[in-house]
Amino acid sequence: MSEKGLIHIYYGDGKGKTTAALGLAFRAAGVGKNVIFAQFLKGRPCGEHNALKDISNITLLQGIPSGGKFISQMSEAEKAETKKSCDDCLKKATEAAVNKACDVLVLDEVIDALNLKMLTPKLLENLISQKPDSLEIILTGHNPSEELLAHADYITHMKKQKHPYDKGIMARKGIEF
Repeated sequence: MSEKGLIHIYYGDGKGKTTAALGLAFRAAGVGKNVIFAQFLKGRPCGEHNALKDISNITLLQGIPSGGKFISQMSEAEKAETKKSCDDCLKKATEAAVNKACDVLVLDEVIDALNLKMLTPKLLENLISQKPDSLEIILTGHNPSEELLAHADYITHMKKQKHPYDKGIMARKGIEF
């Protein structure tokens, strides 16, 4: 009998949501579990992509923002393209999960994709309703709905107390991305 898979939510305005999800993904891969790490709305290259691609039992999927822009800077056509990319990413992740091609599924920034209407809510609802018993799911983002929180077994709220960005220090390669 396999272990019961649980649902984790890492959320808030503090640093560390993706970092925590990556740590869990690396730990799971290190004991032979198959991991899908799906990122939403993160278009620029970052350090974790290089590391993830070097580990054979981790698959990286991406729902990429059109033109590498923030949603607020996009035209309606770019928003539609971004939404399609995010929906396609979640569909691929769901197919792998339902077919038991992964033991751990990370949906990084999926909460923000939902909140910004760059993801069809029914797709995430379908994944949660079809979740294989042994699948571990990790969701990250800023403001999860009460409905989403109700599905979680783990909820970690990361609250910013102090951040270099408040002093004008921008994100640094290898530290924040």
